[in-house]
Amino acid sequence: MKVLLLSSTYMSGGAGRAAGRLHQALTGMDVDAHMLVHSNSGEAGPSIHGPAGLIEKASVFLKPTLEALPLLLYPDRNRLIFSANFLPDRIATKASAIAPDVINLHWVNNGLLRIETLPKLAAPLVWTLHDSWAFTGGCHIPLDCRRYTASCGRCPALGSNSEHDLSRWTWRRKAKAWRGVPITVVTPSHWLARCAKDSALFEELRIEVIPNGLDLNRIVAVDKKLARDAFGLADGKKYILFGAHDSTIDRNKGFQYLAAALKKLAEAGLGETCEVVVFGSDTPHSPPDLGLRTRYLGYFHDEQRLNQLYAAADLFVAPSMQENLPFTIMEAMASGTPCVAFDVGGIPELVDHKVNGFLAKPFQTESLAEGMAWVLKGEVDAYTLSRACRDKVETEFDIKRCAEKYLKLYQELARPPGPGR
Repeated sequence: MKVLLLSSTYMSGGAGRAAGRLHQALTGMDVDAHMLVHSNSGEAGPSIHGPAGLIEKASVFLKPTLEALPLLLYPDRNRLIFSANFLPDRIATKASAIAPDVINLHWVNNGLLRIETLPKLAAPLVWTLHDSWAFTGGCHIPLDCRRYTASCGRCPALGSNSEHDLSRWTWRRKAKAWRGVPITVVTPSHWLARCAKDSALFEELRIEVIPNGLDLNRIVAVDKKLARDAFGLADGKKYILFGAHDSTIDRNKGFQYLAAALKKLAEAGLGETCEVVVFGSDTPHSPPDLGLRTRYLGYFHDEQRLNQLYAAADLFVAPSMQENLPFTIMEAMASGTPCVAFDVGGIPELVDHKVNGFLAKPFQTESLAEGMAWVLKGEVDAYTLSRACRDKVETEFDIKRCAEKYLKLYQELARPPGPGR
Protein backbone atom coordinates (compact mmCIF):
# COMPACT_ATOMS: atom_id res chain seq x y z
CA MET A 1 0.00 0.00 0.00
CA LYS A 2 1.21 3.47 -0.89
CA VAL A 3 0.06 6.37 1.32
CA LEU A 4 0.61 10.07 0.69
CA LEU A 5 0.44 12.57 3.56
CA LEU A 6 -0.04 16.25 2.73
CA SER A 7 1.31 18.77 5.24
CA SER A 8 2.56 22.33 4.95
CA THR A 9 5.49 21.42 7.18
CA TYR A 10 7.40 18.32 8.21
CA MET A 11 8.39 18.09 11.89
CA SER A 12 7.67 21.78 12.52
CA GLY A 13 4.72 23.08 14.53
CA GLY A 14 2.20 20.81 16.22
CA ALA A 15 0.49 19.64 13.03
CA GLY A 16 3.77 19.19 11.14
CA ARG A 17 5.17 17.09 13.96
CA ALA A 18 1.99 15.02 14.13
CA ALA A 19 2.16 14.30 10.40
CA GLY A 20 5.90 13.65 10.51
CA ARG A 21 5.64 11.27 13.44
CA LEU A 22 2.84 9.38 11.72
CA HIS A 23 4.92 9.15 8.55
CA GLN A 24 7.88 7.78 10.50
CA ALA A 25 5.69 5.23 12.31
CA LEU A 26 4.08 4.06 9.06
CA THR A 27 7.50 3.72 7.43
CA GLY A 28 8.62 1.66 10.43
CA MET A 29 5.67 -0.68 9.73
CA ASP A 30 6.93 -1.18 6.14
CA VAL A 31 4.18 0.99 4.66
CA ASP A 32 5.22 2.83 1.49
CA ALA A 33 4.50 6.24 3.03
CA HIS A 34 5.30 9.55 1.33
CA MET A 35 4.85 13.20 2.27
CA LEU A 36 4.26 16.32 0.17
CA VAL A 37 5.38 19.39 2.11
CA HIS A 38 6.30 23.05 1.70
CA SER A 39 9.08 23.00 4.28
CA ASN A 40 11.10 20.26 5.96
CA SER A 41 12.50 20.68 9.47
CA GLY A 42 13.24 16.99 9.90
CA GLU A 43 15.49 14.44 8.24
CA ALA A 44 15.50 14.56 4.46
CA GLY A 45 14.74 11.41 2.53
CA PRO A 46 13.40 10.14 -0.79
CA SER A 47 9.86 9.83 0.63
CA ILE A 48 9.69 13.51 1.65
CA HIS A 49 8.78 15.60 -1.39
CA GLY A 50 9.34 19.34 -1.05
CA PRO A 51 9.50 22.24 -3.49
CA ALA A 52 11.89 21.72 -6.39
CA GLY A 53 13.68 24.48 -8.26
CA LEU A 54 14.20 28.17 -7.55
CA ILE A 55 10.80 29.32 -8.85
CA GLU A 56 8.84 26.85 -6.77
CA LYS A 57 10.88 27.61 -3.65
CA ALA A 58 10.33 31.35 -4.18
CA SER A 59 6.60 30.70 -4.57
CA VAL A 60 6.51 28.80 -1.28
CA PHE A 61 8.32 31.70 0.41
CA LEU A 62 5.89 34.32 -0.93
CA LYS A 63 2.60 32.46 -0.61
CA PRO A 64 1.96 33.05 3.14
CA THR A 65 2.31 36.81 2.60
CA LEU A 66 0.09 36.77 -0.48
CA GLU A 67 -2.52 34.59 1.25
CA ALA A 68 -2.74 37.16 4.06
CA LEU A 69 -3.44 40.15 1.78
CA PRO A 70 -7.29 39.93 2.01
CA LEU A 71 -6.99 40.32 5.78
CA LEU A 72 -5.82 43.90 5.27
CA LEU A 73 -9.49 44.71 4.61
CA TYR A 74 -10.25 43.81 8.24
CA PRO A 75 -8.19 46.06 10.55
CA ASP A 76 -10.30 45.04 13.57
CA ARG A 77 -9.57 41.30 13.25
CA ASN A 78 -8.43 39.41 16.34
CA ARG A 79 -4.96 38.56 14.91
CA LEU A 80 -5.43 34.80 15.35
CA ILE A 81 -4.63 32.84 12.20
CA PHE A 82 -7.18 33.02 9.34
CA SER A 83 -6.74 31.33 5.93
CA ALA A 84 -8.69 31.72 2.69
CA ASN A 85 -6.52 29.28 0.63
CA PHE A 86 -7.20 30.94 -2.71
CA LEU A 87 -3.81 30.76 -4.46
CA PRO A 88 -3.21 28.10 -7.17
CA ASP A 89 -0.99 25.08 -6.47
CA ARG A 90 0.48 22.03 -8.20
CA ILE A 91 -0.49 19.49 -5.56
CA ALA A 92 -2.86 17.45 -7.75
CA THR A 93 -0.16 17.00 -10.40
CA LYS A 94 2.48 16.06 -7.82
CA ALA A 95 0.15 13.65 -6.05
CA SER A 96 -0.74 11.99 -9.35
CA ALA A 97 2.94 11.38 -10.06
CA ILE A 98 3.29 9.55 -6.72
CA ALA A 99 0.11 7.53 -7.44
CA PRO A 100 -0.95 6.77 -3.85
CA ASP A 101 -3.69 4.37 -2.83
CA VAL A 102 -4.84 6.82 -0.13
CA ILE A 103 -4.17 10.52 0.48
CA ASN A 104 -4.14 11.76 4.08
CA LEU A 105 -4.42 15.54 4.37
CA HIS A 106 -3.09 17.22 7.51
CA TRP A 107 -2.48 21.00 7.89
CA VAL A 108 -2.71 22.33 4.33
CA ASN A 109 -2.59 26.11 4.79
CA ASN A 110 0.05 28.77 4.07
CA GLY A 111 -0.55 28.25 0.36
CA LEU A 112 -0.10 24.47 0.18
CA LEU A 113 -3.57 23.51 -1.07
CA ARG A 114 -6.20 25.68 -2.75
CA ILE A 115 -9.75 24.89 -1.63
CA GLU A 116 -10.72 24.00 -5.19
CA THR A 117 -7.84 21.51 -5.53
CA LEU A 118 -9.21 18.98 -3.07
CA PRO A 119 -11.74 17.29 -5.44
CA LYS A 120 -8.97 16.91 -8.04
CA LEU A 121 -7.02 14.51 -5.82
CA ALA A 122 -7.50 11.12 -7.44
CA ALA A 123 -7.46 8.78 -4.42
CA PRO A 124 -9.59 8.08 -1.36
CA LEU A 125 -9.22 11.01 1.04
CA VAL A 126 -8.59 11.02 4.77
CA TRP A 127 -8.40 14.45 6.40
CA THR A 128 -6.79 14.71 9.82
CA LEU A 129 -7.93 17.93 11.48
CA HIS A 130 -5.43 19.69 13.73
CA ASP A 131 -7.68 22.70 14.26
CA SER A 132 -11.10 23.90 13.09
CA TRP A 133 -10.16 25.48 9.74
CA ALA A 134 -11.54 22.72 7.49
CA PHE A 135 -15.14 23.32 8.61
CA THR A 136 -15.09 27.11 9.20
CA GLY A 137 -15.08 30.11 6.91
CA GLY A 138 -11.36 30.56 7.44
CA CYS A 139 -10.59 30.85 11.15
CA HIS A 140 -8.51 28.10 12.75
CA ILE A 141 -9.50 28.87 16.35
CA PRO A 142 -13.18 29.92 16.54
CA LEU A 143 -13.15 30.23 20.36
CA ASP A 144 -16.81 30.61 21.39
CA CYS A 145 -18.10 31.41 17.87
CA ARG A 146 -20.46 28.77 16.41
CA ARG A 147 -21.30 30.43 13.11
CA TYR A 148 -19.67 27.47 11.31
CA THR A 149 -22.82 25.51 12.16
CA ALA A 150 -24.51 27.61 9.44
CA SER A 151 -22.52 29.41 6.75
CA CYS A 152 -20.29 31.85 8.64
CA GLY A 153 -20.43 35.58 7.80
CA ARG A 154 -20.37 38.42 10.36
CA CYS A 155 -17.13 36.84 11.47
CA PRO A 156 -15.93 37.85 14.94
CA ALA A 157 -12.40 36.72 14.06
CA LEU A 158 -12.41 39.34 11.30
CA GLY A 159 -14.20 41.96 13.41
CA SER A 160 -16.82 41.98 10.65
CA ASN A 161 -20.46 43.06 10.79
CA SER A 162 -21.17 42.01 7.20
CA GLU A 163 -22.94 38.77 6.33
CA HIS A 164 -21.05 38.70 3.03
CA ASP A 165 -17.49 38.99 4.30
CA LEU A 166 -14.35 36.96 3.64
CA SER A 167 -15.53 34.16 5.93
CA ARG A 168 -18.81 33.72 3.99
CA TRP A 169 -16.93 33.79 0.66
CA THR A 170 -14.44 31.17 1.90
CA TRP A 171 -17.22 29.01 3.38
CA ARG A 172 -19.17 29.06 0.10
CA ARG A 173 -16.09 28.08 -1.90
CA LYS A 174 -15.64 25.06 0.37
CA ALA A 175 -19.31 24.11 0.16
CA LYS A 176 -19.29 24.30 -3.63
CA ALA A 177 -15.92 22.58 -4.25
CA TRP A 178 -16.34 19.78 -1.70
CA ARG A 179 -19.97 18.90 -2.32
CA GLY A 180 -20.16 15.14 -2.92
CA VAL A 181 -16.45 14.52 -2.31
CA PRO A 182 -16.13 11.37 -0.11
CA ILE A 183 -13.84 12.62 2.66
CA THR A 184 -13.23 10.56 5.79
CA VAL A 185 -12.44 12.93 8.64
CA VAL A 186 -10.08 12.03 11.48
CA THR A 187 -9.85 14.15 14.61
CA PRO A 188 -7.25 13.63 17.35
CA SER A 189 -9.77 14.51 20.08
CA HIS A 190 -13.40 13.68 20.73
CA TRP A 191 -13.99 17.39 21.37
CA LEU A 192 -12.93 18.33 17.83
CA ALA A 193 -15.01 15.44 16.44
CA ARG A 194 -18.10 16.94 18.07
CA CYS A 195 -17.29 20.37 16.64
CA ALA A 196 -16.83 18.92 13.13
CA LYS A 197 -20.08 16.93 13.40
CA ASP A 198 -21.93 20.11 14.40
CA SER A 199 -20.61 22.02 11.38
CA ALA A 200 -22.68 22.62 8.28
CA LEU A 201 -19.80 21.50 6.04
CA PHE A 202 -18.94 18.17 7.71
CA GLU A 203 -22.19 17.09 9.40
CA GLU A 204 -22.81 14.33 6.81
CA LEU A 205 -19.25 12.99 6.71
CA ARG A 206 -17.79 9.97 8.45
CA ILE A 207 -15.70 11.13 11.42
CA GLU A 208 -13.22 8.91 13.27
CA VAL A 209 -11.17 9.75 16.37
CA ILE A 210 -7.50 8.72 16.30
CA PRO A 211 -5.22 10.60 18.69
CA ASN A 212 -1.86 12.06 17.85
CA GLY A 213 0.96 9.99 19.25
CA LEU A 214 4.55 10.09 20.45
CA ASP A 215 7.49 7.78 19.81
CA LEU A 216 8.03 6.77 23.42
CA ASN A 217 11.44 5.33 22.61
CA ARG A 218 12.58 8.91 21.98
CA ILE A 219 10.97 10.53 25.04
CA VAL A 220 12.46 8.76 28.02
CA ALA A 221 12.78 9.19 31.77
CA VAL A 222 15.46 11.76 32.64
CA ASP A 223 16.95 12.28 36.08
CA LYS A 224 15.63 15.63 37.34
CA LYS A 225 18.93 16.76 38.86
CA LEU A 226 20.86 15.99 35.67
CA ALA A 227 18.17 17.76 33.64
CA ARG A 228 18.41 20.83 35.85
CA ASP A 229 22.19 20.87 35.68
CA ALA A 230 21.92 20.95 31.87
CA PHE A 231 19.99 24.24 32.06
CA GLY A 232 21.71 25.76 35.08
CA LEU A 233 18.65 25.38 37.30
CA ALA A 234 19.04 25.11 41.07
CA ASP A 235 18.21 21.83 42.76
CA GLY A 236 16.34 23.40 45.68
CA LYS A 237 13.87 25.52 43.67
CA LYS A 238 10.45 24.77 42.23
CA TYR A 239 10.20 25.44 38.48
CA ILE A 240 7.05 26.30 36.53
CA LEU A 241 7.49 25.68 32.78
CA PHE A 242 5.47 27.45 30.09
CA GLY A 243 5.99 27.28 26.37
CA ALA A 244 4.76 26.87 22.81
CA HIS A 245 5.71 28.42 19.50
CA ASP A 246 5.58 32.21 19.99
CA SER A 247 4.33 31.47 23.47
CA THR A 248 4.21 35.03 24.78
CA ILE A 249 2.70 36.71 21.69
CA ASP A 250 0.15 34.14 20.45
CA ARG A 251 -3.02 35.27 22.25
CA ASN A 252 -4.49 31.76 22.17
CA LYS A 253 -1.61 30.39 24.29
CA GLY A 254 -2.91 32.41 27.25
CA PHE A 255 0.20 34.21 28.50
CA GLN A 256 -2.13 36.97 29.70
CA TYR A 257 -3.84 34.52 32.07
CA LEU A 258 -0.55 33.01 33.20
CA ALA A 259 0.87 36.44 34.11
CA ALA A 260 -2.10 37.20 36.38
CA ALA A 261 -2.02 33.73 37.98
CA LEU A 262 1.71 33.93 38.70
CA LYS A 263 1.23 37.22 40.53
CA LYS A 264 -1.33 35.48 42.74
CA LEU A 265 1.23 32.78 43.52
CA ALA A 266 3.75 35.46 44.46
CA GLU A 267 1.17 37.15 46.71
CA ALA A 268 0.58 33.78 48.37
CA GLY A 269 4.24 33.66 49.40
CA LEU A 270 5.67 31.29 46.76
CA GLY A 271 7.93 33.90 45.21
CA GLU A 272 10.97 32.86 47.23
CA THR A 273 10.83 29.20 46.27
CA CYS A 274 9.46 29.25 42.69
CA GLU A 275 10.76 30.41 39.34
CA VAL A 276 9.26 30.47 35.86
CA VAL A 277 10.97 29.08 32.75
CA VAL A 278 9.63 30.06 29.32
CA PHE A 279 10.49 28.46 25.99
CA GLY A 280 9.23 29.30 22.51
CA SER A 281 9.93 32.98 23.09
CA ASP A 282 12.98 35.19 23.27
CA THR A 283 13.37 37.58 26.19
CA PRO A 284 11.00 40.52 25.57
CA HIS A 285 12.52 44.00 25.21
CA SER A 286 10.49 45.03 28.24
CA PRO A 287 9.87 41.83 30.21
CA PRO A 288 6.62 41.95 32.20
CA ASP A 289 6.80 41.65 35.97
CA LEU A 290 5.30 38.23 36.70
CA GLY A 291 5.95 38.36 40.43
CA LEU A 292 8.42 35.46 40.12
CA ARG A 293 11.88 35.34 38.65
CA THR A 294 11.53 34.39 34.99
CA ARG A 295 14.01 32.87 32.53
CA TYR A 296 13.42 32.96 28.76
CA LEU A 297 15.20 30.12 26.95
CA GLY A 298 14.21 30.90 23.35
CA TYR A 299 13.20 28.33 20.74
CA PHE A 300 13.86 24.60 20.84
CA HIS A 301 14.10 22.40 17.75
CA ASP A 302 15.66 19.31 19.30
CA GLU A 303 13.20 16.77 20.73
CA GLN A 304 15.67 15.28 23.22
CA ARG A 305 16.67 18.70 24.51
CA LEU A 306 13.03 19.64 25.01
CA ASN A 307 12.39 16.30 26.74
CA GLN A 308 15.20 17.23 29.14
CA LEU A 309 13.63 20.64 29.82
CA TYR A 310 10.23 19.13 30.59
CA ALA A 311 11.90 16.72 33.02
CA ALA A 312 13.67 19.59 34.78
CA ALA A 313 10.38 21.29 35.67
CA ASP A 314 8.03 20.58 38.56
CA LEU A 315 5.00 21.37 36.44
CA PHE A 316 4.05 22.49 32.96
CA VAL A 317 1.31 25.11 32.66
CA ALA A 318 -0.82 25.48 29.49
CA PRO A 319 -3.32 28.33 29.92
CA SER A 320 -4.54 28.17 26.29
CA MET A 321 -7.96 29.48 25.31
CA GLN A 322 -8.62 26.60 22.90
CA GLU A 323 -6.61 23.50 22.01
CA ASN A 324 -7.21 20.24 20.16
CA LEU A 325 -4.80 17.68 21.67
CA PRO A 326 -1.67 19.73 22.40
CA PHE A 327 1.71 18.10 22.02
CA THR A 328 3.24 20.35 24.68
CA ILE A 329 1.05 18.75 27.35
CA MET A 330 1.51 15.26 25.91
CA GLU A 331 5.29 15.65 25.73
CA ALA A 332 5.49 17.05 29.27
CA MET A 333 3.45 14.13 30.59
CA ALA A 334 5.61 11.64 28.67
CA SER A 335 8.58 13.22 30.46
CA GLY A 336 6.81 12.62 33.79
CA THR A 337 5.85 16.25 34.42
CA PRO A 338 2.30 17.05 35.62
CA CYS A 339 0.33 19.71 33.78
CA VAL A 340 -2.00 22.50 34.83
CA ALA A 341 -4.37 23.79 32.14
CA PHE A 342 -7.81 25.19 31.58
CA ASP A 343 -10.62 22.67 31.16
CA VAL A 344 -11.16 23.48 27.46
CA GLY A 345 -11.13 21.76 24.07
CA GLY A 346 -9.41 18.38 23.98
CA ILE A 347 -7.22 19.03 27.05
CA PRO A 348 -9.46 16.96 29.40
CA GLU A 349 -8.70 13.96 27.17
CA LEU A 350 -5.07 14.31 28.24
CA VAL A 351 -5.21 15.67 31.79
CA ASP A 352 -7.15 13.73 34.42
CA HIS A 353 -8.04 16.18 37.17
CA LYS A 354 -5.95 15.67 40.31
CA VAL A 355 -4.64 12.35 38.94
CA ASN A 356 -1.88 13.47 36.56
CA GLY A 357 -2.49 17.22 36.66
CA PHE A 358 -5.05 19.90 37.37
CA LEU A 359 -7.90 21.23 35.19
CA ALA A 360 -8.59 24.85 36.07
CA LYS A 361 -11.92 26.56 35.50
CA PRO A 362 -11.73 28.23 32.07
CA PHE A 363 -10.06 31.60 32.11
CA GLN A 364 -10.23 32.02 35.90
CA THR A 365 -6.75 33.04 36.96
CA GLU A 366 -7.54 32.20 40.60
CA SER A 367 -8.27 28.61 39.56
CA LEU A 368 -5.09 28.47 37.45
CA ALA A 369 -3.06 29.67 40.44
CA GLU A 370 -4.84 27.12 42.65
CA GLY A 371 -3.84 24.33 40.27
CA MET A 372 -0.19 25.35 40.21
CA ALA A 373 -0.14 25.58 44.01
CA TRP A 374 -1.76 22.13 44.23
CA VAL A 375 1.19 20.62 42.36
CA LEU A 376 3.91 22.74 43.96
CA LYS A 377 2.77 22.07 47.53
CA GLY A 378 2.84 18.33 46.95
CA GLU A 379 -0.75 17.49 47.85
CA VAL A 380 -0.03 14.35 45.82
CA ASP A 381 3.59 13.24 46.04
CA ALA A 382 5.75 14.02 43.02
CA TYR A 383 6.58 10.40 42.18
CA THR A 384 2.90 9.36 42.08
CA LEU A 385 2.01 12.31 39.83
CA SER A 386 4.97 11.64 37.55
CA ARG A 387 4.15 7.94 37.20
CA ALA A 388 0.49 8.74 36.44
CA CYS A 389 1.59 11.14 33.68
CA ARG A 390 3.79 8.59 31.95
CA ASP A 391 1.23 5.81 32.36
CA LYS A 392 -1.44 7.92 30.64
CA VAL A 393 0.74 8.56 27.59
CA GLU A 394 1.97 4.98 27.36
CA THR A 395 -1.59 3.65 27.52
CA GLU A 396 -3.30 6.03 25.10
CA PHE A 397 -0.79 7.95 22.99
CA ASP A 398 1.89 5.57 21.75
CA ILE A 399 2.47 6.46 18.08
CA LYS A 400 2.66 2.76 17.11
CA ARG A 401 -0.93 2.15 18.20
CA CYS A 402 -2.08 5.35 16.53
CA ALA A 403 -0.38 4.38 13.26
CA GLU A 404 -1.98 0.93 13.38
CA LYS A 405 -5.42 2.56 13.56
CA TYR A 406 -4.57 4.79 10.60
CA LEU A 407 -3.32 1.83 8.57
CA LYS A 408 -6.51 -0.11 9.25
CA LEU A 409 -8.54 2.88 8.01
CA TYR A 410 -6.35 3.31 4.92
CA GLN A 411 -6.72 -0.37 4.02
CA GLU A 412 -10.49 -0.20 4.39
CA LEU A 413 -10.77 2.86 2.13
CA ALA A 414 -8.34 1.60 -0.50
CA ARG A 415 -9.97 -1.82 -0.77
CA PRO A 416 -12.10 -2.02 -3.92
CA PRO A 417 -15.81 -2.50 -3.19
CA GLY A 418 -16.87 -6.14 -3.22
CA PRO A 419 -20.27 -7.82 -3.41
CA GLY A 420 -22.72 -6.21 -1.02
CA ARG A 421 -20.39 -3.30 -0.31
